[in-house]
Amino acid sequence: MRRVLAVFYALTLLLPAAAIAQPPGTLISADPIPDAPAGAQAWRIRYWTTDQDGQVHEVTGLVAAPREAAPARPRRVIAWAHGTTGVAEKCAPSAYPESFEATPALDSMIAAGYVVVAPDYPGLGSPTPHPYLVGRDTAHSVLDAVRAARAIPGAAAGGQFAVWGESQGGHAALWTAATARSYAPDLVLAGTAAAAAPTDLAANMREGSDPNARAFLLALTLHSWSQRFGYSLDGFTNAATQGVIHRLAENNCLELGKNPRLGTILGILSVRQAVKKRDVTRIEPFAATMHANSVDPASVAGPLLIAQGSKDTIVAPAVTRGFARAVCKRRIPVRWIEIPGGSHIDGARGDRAGETLAWITARFDGKTPPDDCRRI
Repeated sequence: MRRVLAVFYALTLLLPAAAIAQPPGTLISADPIPDAPAGAQAWRIRYWTTDQDGQVHEVTGLVAAPREAAPARPRRVIAWAHGTTGVAEKCAPSAYPESFEATPALDSMIAAGYVVVAPDYPGLGSPTPHPYLVGRDTAHSVLDAVRAARAIPGAAAGGQFAVWGESQGGHAALWTAATARSYAPDLVLAGTAAAAAPTDLAANMREGSDPNARAFLLALTLHSWSQRFGYSLDGFTNAATQGVIHRLAENNCLELGKNPRLGTILGILSVRQAVKKRDVTRIEPFAATMHANSVDPASVAGPLLIAQGSKDTIVAPAVTRGFARAVCKRRIPVRWIEIPGGSHIDGARGDRAGETLAWITARFDGKTPPDDCRRI
């Protein structure tokens, strides 16, 4: 018997981690964070999720909850889906102390008794290719983070949740709303808030008015999809530009309020010049992947809040408005917040953060959702 057990133990050591993984949403570990925000307790978590192909991955994230003793009833949960931080493993928000400061209205959410779950997404904080703007991969990691948080006794997280995201995270939030019922029927989605969310990926890539931002985001996308799906860049650009694309993606993490380095600026200009006559939105297999990972208005469950700055140079306001109108045609109530003169980062911050949190709380309270469809 000892020999049999020894052989079994040796085999488990040889198996890849995914082969012995628990079901998606299973918590692997929750390490307390000593310098949690005032009034909160927080953990850096590791948990299991699955991608759109059913492959199991270990991923990371943050959970924050009120410091006081757990209430008699489970706490409500808000899943915060962050904007683009990069596509390299080192770009995980949970690896940076500033992540709490970068989460809008975190203090207010904790004071209101919410558990805040903030997934890193696959490949950020974990050794797997980051699926940048790959809808199901990212949405699964959001839903499984909510599941994993329920296994932390001190958090007392329940199964009812709302999802709120900005930029890349707005895309993740909408995909979470589209897949929650089928992927995580054990959870109950109260509402979805999306700020400056790329919906039609090809349209946004073409119509974003900042050419430098377009070039940088194109580099992140091409690098990510070449790693995630094995796509070759040979049909799109030459070897020298490919090298610049990969270096931009591998060496740069984005942080709010920090300017890019000179080398990053030069790399962006190089990519911009090299691809100015090439439209990736019409080149396969990238075009098909953009279409597959755009948000289908018919799939998004309501109620829904959409916030969009009128001067957003990254996510084209006209594209967002068109998406909102398409959702409205399905008689889904949409709260439309347009920020006159607002930039890409204004949809989830400042006064809009408080307005969005109030909307989310009203959804948990069962109030009739406001509907702005007639004026969109």
